[in-house]
Amino acid sequence: MKDVRYFAPTEMAEATQLLARYGDGAAVLAGGTDLVPQLNYYERHPEAIVFIGNLNLGYVKEDDSKLVIGAGTTLAELLASDLVVAHFGILADAISELGTVAIRTTATIGGNIANASPAADTVPPLLVMDADLVLVGPDGERTVALQDFFTGPGETILDTGELISEIHVPLLNGGTSFKKVGMRKAQSCAIAAVAVRIEMDGDTCTDARVALGSMAPTPLRCTTAEDLLKGETLDADLVARCAEAAVGQTKPIDDQRASAWYRIKAGKALIAKALSEAAGLGM
Repeated sequence: MKDVRYFAPTEMAEATQLLARYGDGAAVLAGGTDLVPQLNYYERHPEAIVFIGNLNLGYVKEDDSKLVIGAGTTLAELLASDLVVAHFGILADAISELGTVAIRTTATIGGNIANASPAADTVPPLLVMDADLVLVGPDGERTVALQDFFTGPGETILDTGELISEIHVPLLNGGTSFKKVGMRKAQSCAIAAVAVRIEMDGDTCTDARVALGSMAPTPLRCTTAEDLLKGETLDADLVARCAEAAVGQTKPIDDQRASAWYRIKAGKALIAKALSEAAGLGM
């Protein structure tokens, strides 16, 4: 790589100004688990690399009935966090199946989100917990719902110069479940992934969230399935109808990991299993 500028700002304002100055020619470096392979295979040719590891964005704290997660927090740090395990166990479940120990030690949650992969394992759990993102740019900061962040594979609503600084996760009630299938039993990119959160009053569902990964151009909330669940008594028939409705919102593709046909079959099975587990049905 010739004539590439490298910057390691220590202030957020400096980082956002550098990103704004170089625009599409800038590459953000945090853990580097996505960027470095792209550079090695000459898939990206940045004019400037902006390392954000000196911005002190690695933390997890509880604040006003929510978890506040710094975008620079590594996946290993999240997996070891007592707050995450106690209040956001579904995220810990997803991270435990994500990559190798070396990847988890280096990769950051902000990078996993900002990379905007349809297969990002941390995103479905964040979606079912109604997470928000705090975005910081040269003109200040704004808060957006995670479900509105993605616009396509590798594409987001981030403006030029903006970074994810924090993830805010409300401490919500309900049972949760994360399920994933890949080409191997471990250390595998998802062929299909599902996260579910269900609030129950006896046998009746009072609120629900269903999110899928690797089943569409972006991770997505399955609102049709959620609406079917709310106010209803859960049984095997309703679970099957919800799985069908959720998959009906997706647009799976054929790729090197699986066919669209397989993704549909696997997705339905994962959704049904996750719904049953989160609701405590034991089906």
